[in-house]
Amino acid sequence: MRQGIHPKYYENATVICACGNTWTTGATVEVIHTDVCSACHPFFTGEQRIVDTAGQVERFLRRIEAKEKRIAEVRAQQEAYRRRKEEERKKLRRGEIEG
Repeated sequence: MRQGIHPKYYENATVICACGNTWTTGATVEVIHTDVCSACHPFFTGEQRIVDTAGQVERFLRRIEAKEKRIAEVRAQQEAYRRRKEEERKKLRRGEIEG
């Protein structure tokens, strides 16, 4: 093994989670900070919890709401168009308008 090219290895590196959970492990840095761990991750806890870093969740939810609103508007326009065409067909069948 070549000397001087490998990082220093810490056998008792401390991992600190945002939830407050800590444990020791081997790593190339002394302290590791993480957002989620097995004590707070939804897969392990069975509960849904959203970890929001820098408002990403709010931006995502706003985009979803805007898209749903646009879809509802388009569907309303399509329904109005369909009703209008149906009325025209009925009038044409009754002879009220000439085709």
